[in-house]
Amino acid sequence: MTLSAEINFDGLVGPTHNFAGLSRGNVASTKNRDASSHPKAAALQGLQKMKSLMDMGLVQGVLPPLERPHTPTLRALGFTGTDEHILSTVQKQAPHLLASVSSASSMWVANAATVSPAADTTDGRTHFTPANLSAMFHRSIEHPDTGRILKKIFSHPDHFAHHDALPPGSFFSDEGAANHTRLTPSAESPGIEIFTYGRSAFDPSTPRPSRYPARQTREASEAVARNHGLSINRTLFVQQNPAVIDAGVFHNDVIAVGSANCLFFHQDAFLNSDDFIQNLKRCFAGNPLSLIEVSRKDVPVEDAVASYLFNTQLVQLPGAENDLQLIAPMECKNNNRVYDYLNRLLAQNTPIKTIHYKELRESMNNGGGPACLRLRVSLSKAERDSLQTRVLLDNALYEDLVAWVHKHYRDTLSPADLADPQLLQESREALDDLTDILKLGSVYPFQLS
Repeated sequence: MTLSAEINFDGLVGPTHNFAGLSRGNVASTKNRDASSHPKAAALQGLQKMKSLMDMGLVQGVLPPLERPHTPTLRALGFTGTDEHILSTVQKQAPHLLASVSSASSMWVANAATVSPAADTTDGRTHFTPANLSAMFHRSIEHPDTGRILKKIFSHPDHFAHHDALPPGSFFSDEGAANHTRLTPSAESPGIEIFTYGRSAFDPSTPRPSRYPARQTREASEAVARNHGLSINRTLFVQQNPAVIDAGVFHNDVIAVGSANCLFFHQDAFLNSDDFIQNLKRCFAGNPLSLIEVSRKDVPVEDAVASYLFNTQLVQLPGAENDLQLIAPMECKNNNRVYDYLNRLLAQNTPIKTIHYKELRESMNNGGGPACLRLRVSLSKAERDSLQTRVLLDNALYEDLVAWVHKHYRDTLSPADLADPQLLQESREALDDLTDILKLGSVYPFQLS
C-alpha cells in the first residue's frame, strides 16, 4: 500500500460566530456567555493557523462552515412564515432556540466525524462516520449537512466509505474524533485506533461523572469501530476519568493528544490508566512507543483546562521521524505553570522538539483550541489525487479565503444581532461564494432570494 500522509482539515469559522454559552461542561464557553464576538477576527485567526502549518511543509485542508442560522430546524419545530418572520418570532418567543440554530460550532471539526484510514480497515477504504453529537442540541443538528459535505469532498467510492450518523439519543451519543485518536508504530504499519468514552450507557453501575455530562458512550465507540471494519487487535476502548469530566474536560482531546507513535496525556486523563497503557504497549508489539505523561504536580487539571495544554496539535513534518511539533494556543504561553512545564519538556529526550504558539483567542474564548479546529484524515497519494474539490490549502486559496472573510464577515456580533434578517442573508451570500471558491457545487439547501 502506498504510504499515507496525515492531513489536518481545519474548519472555517462561520459568519455567525458568537458567544451563546451553549456547551454545558465547557468552562470557557459558559464563562464568556453573552459577550460580543468578533467573527472576522476568528476566521482570520483560524486561517493564519492553517497557513502556518502549510508553511511548515504539511498538507493542510479546509472544511466549510454550515448554514447558520438554520431555519429548517426552526420550521421543523413549528415556526412558520418567511425566514425573516421566523427569526423575529423566535427571538421573542424562544431566544434560546435562536442561539442554538445560530451557533457556529461546526468550526470545531474534531467533532465532525470519526475517520479510519484505509490502512486500518478490512476493505482498504477510508471510512467516515459523522458524529450525531446527541449530547448538545445545537450540535445535534449538524450531522446531516456534515455528512453531505464529507461525501462531496471524499467522493470516490473506490477510496472512501461513508456511514450515517449513529442513532440519536443518549445511548449512542457520539462526539467524533474529539474522543478518538490514532497512533502508528511506523509509517508503513496499520494504526492503533483509540476510542475514549465517558460512560457505558447500558450499564448504569459503571463509573460516570456527577456534575457534567459524559458525552461519549462506549456503545457508540464500539458501533463506529464495527462499521469501519477495524481489527479488534488494533482497537482500544478506554474510559475517560469521570473526575476530569467534572473538572471541565468535556472531550478527551482536552486532556490527551497523540500522533505518530507518541501519546501526550495527563496523569488523570484515563480511568484504569495502567491497564490502558499495558494494552497500548501490547498493540505496539515491541515497536517504539513514546508515552509523555504529565503529572498533576507539574500541571494541575485546572491549568490544563484553562490553557488547553492538551487541546494542541502534535504534527510530524515530512521526513522528520521522531521529531514532532506541538501547535499550542497562546494561552499555554500565558499560563506560567504550563509555560514552565513546556520549556522543561523541550529539554527532555522526547519526540516533541519544537512548540509553536498560535493566537486563537476567539476560538479559545468559545471553548475550542487548535485540536478542536481540525479533523485528521490520512490519505494515500491515490486518495488525495481523487479529490475533485479545491480544499487543499495553497497560497492562492489562502489569499482567496482571506479576501472572502474580509468581504462577508462582520467585525463584531452581539447576541441581539442573531435576529437580524440581514445576518441570515449575509451568511448565505458568504456560503454561496465559498462553494465557488472551494468548487463544492450545491452542498447547501438554501436558495438566495
